[in-house]
Amino acid sequence: MVEFMITNDTRKILHVDLDAFYAQIEMRDNPKLRHKVLIIARDPEKTGGRGVVATANYAARKLGVHSAMSASEAKKLAPHAVFLSPNFTKYRAVSNQIHNIFDAFTKKVEPVALDEAYLDVSDLNLSGSVLAARIRHEILRVTGLTSSIGISHNKLLAKLGSEYNKPNGVTVITTQNMLTFLDELTIGDFRGVGKKTHEKFKRLQIENGSDLRKMSYDELRSQFGKVGEHLYYQARGVHFGEVQWQRQRQSIAKEETYDHFLHSERDIQYEFKKLAAALIEALKKHHRVGRTLNIKVRDDNFNTMTRAITRELPWPLSEELLTENAQNIFEDLMAPPFSVRLLGISMSNLQSNSFEEMTLF
Repeated sequence: MVEFMITNDTRKILHVDLDAFYAQIEMRDNPKLRHKVLIIARDPEKTGGRGVVATANYAARKLGVHSAMSASEAKKLAPHAVFLSPNFTKYRAVSNQIHNIFDAFTKKVEPVALDEAYLDVSDLNLSGSVLAARIRHEILRVTGLTSSIGISHNKLLAKLGSEYNKPNGVTVITTQNMLTFLDELTIGDFRGVGKKTHEKFKRLQIENGSDLRKMSYDELRSQFGKVGEHLYYQARGVHFGEVQWQRQRQSIAKEETYDHFLHSERDIQYEFKKLAAALIEALKKHHRVGRTLNIKVRDDNFNTMTRAITRELPWPLSEELLTENAQNIFEDLMAPPFSVRLLGISMSNLQSNSFEEMTLF
């Protein structure tokens, strides 16, 4: 049954992902940074250890730096790195250029982030490889940036493909080479395998996709619950989720306006904790998770500031984790003394808890 469904899926799906997007823009605009270890975050030495990493270039990633890490931790891993404060106005402008390029090829585009999207090009006569080459060439011509593209017959494999040959690469996954490709992936490359799950697989001596595919459905389900069920299908390259090009971007938000303005970090943390709890409750009610955590702050002069952190995997519904990251973002935005009249926290890039969505992100 699985093999029948695989071989009869004739769609043509691309997953396009810019390479270290924010960092690449900064290196484009300042060529002196191209051979530096670059971290997009405020320098923790200038902020008293506050702040969070938006992204980092590949030189920094080799040292263990990654997005959503605290800037102080990144500094320890890369003490000689160049820290740059993010310029989201500039990044959004470049993102608009990129998404206009996608729209010129097909209207069946599902945006995932500023620098990432799925394209369903099944109704175009050109091969996926030719289309990928033209899209990458156009992105490079218009923006000066490189991108990586995965090509396959479903979103899961296209996403895995774009990640496989970064930076500046193309990976084509067909029904003929699919199982070989999946067998060679490390267990940590599969969607939904976090730190704890990875450790459990290590104890079971499951190291790659080949080992994973040898486990039965019942074994995976009993050992890992719903995640195990998802992994059973992932190891076989099965996924039927459509490119949701008509879907409206959604978010779930909680915010509070204060009659008595907030002036202390303790009060800010307390309020973020309450907002995070309310947000988690709302997400659970709607059976949603999200990849982008958004923070909104308005001061006593009605100046409104927003900032977001996007992860490759959905944010865990952890009050402690959301509060900590909200606090880090706030500290990146506001230095004492401050007077805050409104705080908000929201989740966007939403997806269902179902297998259809969870196996992709």
